[in-house]
Amino acid sequence: MTDRQDEVKINISTYQWSVRIFSTIKRLLSVNIKMHHDRGQVAEGEIFLFNHFARFETFIPQYLIYQETGAYCRAIASSEFFAGDDTLANYLLNVGAVPHNHPRLIPYLAEEILRGYKVIIFPEGGMVKDRRSQDKRGGYSIYSRTALERRKHHTGAAVLSLAVDILKQSILLAFEQDNQQLISHWMNKLEFATPQALQSAVERPSTIVPANITFYPMRVSDNLLHSGFELINRGISRRLSEELLIEGNILLKNTDMDIHLGDMLYSRDYWSWWVRPIVKQLAPKMESLDELLSREASQRTLKHRLLTSRLRQNALRLRNDYMKAIYSEVTINLSHLAALVIYRLLEQGQQAVDVNLFHRMLYLAVKSVQRLPRINLQRSLKNPDCYSELMMGQCAGLDQFFLTAAQLELIEQEGGHYLFMPKLCQEHEFDQIRLENMIEVYANEARPVAGMNEAIDSVISRAETTGPVQLAELYFDDERMAYQWDKASFSKPRHQEVNSRETATRSADPFLILPEKPNRLGVVLVHGFLASPAEVRLFAEKLGHLGFAVIGPRLKGHGTSPWDLRERSWEDWLTSVQRAYRIMQSYCDDICLVGFSTGGALALLQAAEQPDGLAGVVAISTPVKFRNKNMIFVPLVHHANKLVSWLRAYEGIMPFRPNDTEHPDINYSTMPVHSLFELRLMVNQLVKRLHDVHCPALIIQGDEDPVVVPDSANRVYDKISSKLKRLEIVHSQRHGILNENIDNTQGVVIQYLKILEESMVSASTEQEALPAIEPPLTI
Repeated sequence: MTDRQDEVKINISTYQWSVRIFSTIKRLLSVNIKMHHDRGQVAEGEIFLFNHFARFETFIPQYLIYQETGAYCRAIASSEFFAGDDTLANYLLNVGAVPHNHPRLIPYLAEEILRGYKVIIFPEGGMVKDRRSQDKRGGYSIYSRTALERRKHHTGAAVLSLAVDILKQSILLAFEQDNQQLISHWMNKLEFATPQALQSAVERPSTIVPANITFYPMRVSDNLLHSGFELINRGISRRLSEELLIEGNILLKNTDMDIHLGDMLYSRDYWSWWVRPIVKQLAPKMESLDELLSREASQRTLKHRLLTSRLRQNALRLRNDYMKAIYSEVTINLSHLAALVIYRLLEQGQQAVDVNLFHRMLYLAVKSVQRLPRINLQRSLKNPDCYSELMMGQCAGLDQFFLTAAQLELIEQEGGHYLFMPKLCQEHEFDQIRLENMIEVYANEARPVAGMNEAIDSVISRAETTGPVQLAELYFDDERMAYQWDKASFSKPRHQEVNSRETATRSADPFLILPEKPNRLGVVLVHGFLASPAEVRLFAEKLGHLGFAVIGPRLKGHGTSPWDLRERSWEDWLTSVQRAYRIMQSYCDDICLVGFSTGGALALLQAAEQPDGLAGVVAISTPVKFRNKNMIFVPLVHHANKLVSWLRAYEGIMPFRPNDTEHPDINYSTMPVHSLFELRLMVNQLVKRLHDVHCPALIIQGDEDPVVVPDSANRVYDKISSKLKRLEIVHSQRHGILNENIDNTQGVVIQYLKILEESMVSASTEQEALPAIEPPLTI
């Protein structure tokens, strides 16, 4: 212990106790913490560098690293935490903290790294508050509170990593030269039991892992932590007031905390070729890093001075690279994009922007940054459900952004414009910027990310000229992204027992078929309950060959996992149809809705909304009544499931039931009881809305349908208000009459679509174009 008499070893018991306590606290807080990495950074990294946003986050990296690898961490902390309170100081020392003014800081941490500890450093405390982190040439600097001026970032982490590399080179040379005395010295000093363990440790490359912590959303409304502290301590400092307010909102309100680890930087890449010979000459006499890093010139030879000079020069290069990486690893969210658009418009001299135009800019910005390489997107920008309604101004993230902007008196909405207030461009004190202008904080975070500024400029310049077809392409891209997002979201270990029973092999991707010379009439083709777009894909391709543009939406919850379907409502299914209809409106003047089974019910519900361009509706095997008498018990089982899940935190008494499907390669083999309940709700709504269907309608039904009571077709026919309506009976003992083309069902639909097409092109009225309406057949 004599070599470490001034140091305190990590207390394993205290460390593990702290991890357990933090795990408990984490569950109570409203912070969703997620660390992102995919290149072995946690296992192989030695020094981890984080931007500094909030005080409490300084405890999180150690916890996450321990949870993932079992490794213990040293962390550099301000010396103020070790003064005055022995209890706090002892605790910090026991869990690995080292004061920043430690007399042997670099040598000691270098030795600890070789002993197997990882080191966590927050190199700059004010990065997020600094409004000019990047200069015009792309360089980085920081505002110093103490010096009241800008300076370059600290190089301590770079010096530490390079010093570790020198130490490793020196010990490796001892092995190469078989210097047993030096090997024994380092074994004792670094507490290795065998030479092999020491050699293995020094052969590992010296690495720095730059990382960025990003919170979203950030709120500035008052919180209990801040209010309670003010009651006890009147007149608290601005800095502490700001930290309590911002950080209290992070802790006490629903906030995502994304930690992105960047690519590892290797110290060996920063040495010149001639450094190793110098190290080779110094190594036999170097028994610690202290003498190498000593600043007393009288104690240093020319070789020492050359090496330390090169070390500090290389530290500057390494510092620049890891600071750039830290800034670049920010997790981009909707508020970042909105802030960048606003400040770019201000730079162009605009003091206001049309509301609809701003929404369009923001949507285009989302789609633009999704294509940027190596960018970290917040999950809400990867899940279209969170942003796809931006063009309509319907987005929770957008609402939160403007709520904050209004609270801070930065933006006002007047009529059809957002007005930019003068406060957006005012200077604010360093410790007030997060309270006074959160929009500028967001913009400052996002600007250094490669490609961001160019993407925003491009979006602003083309927003007004982006046409309906271009937007439709982006909307359809959202549909495909949503499928991949939902599929991944419900592929977790907890879902595997149910998922493993699924037999579907056909692709469930939504599809869009656009002929080179499309007809005037487009088709929205909707699949049925428990199926996917695969159910109608072959028929859609047939329609495409005939010149019809066809979109096949994926009903929410379908084609992914029964767990996904269990989370969805029938309104979610209808929204899927509505989005598909909106996309088709950009390609065709007139649209026919065609749906099978539940898809037929949804097509009728959409037709009841009487959207622009609706030419007709085809409803096939539409359920109003079901053959299975057990459907009457579905509400009872559904509510029992909910009651059990509330009381006992279980999934319910019968959350799923087997599904005997006609098409196991397409349909779910497992059926959520909740979805059956939603199906009943949808049918009830359908019956109420049938009278609102006024467009031409074709109703098709199998006469011996094993799933839907055939009389359902008569009920639909009787209740719709269409003057031009027709009922076709197909002779079939199967439910899937469209997919299987039983009794030429597909031919009947095609003929009807051609009639509608002709009526749109050449007829002045629907009555002149459509053939005489046949009376319905009674089933």
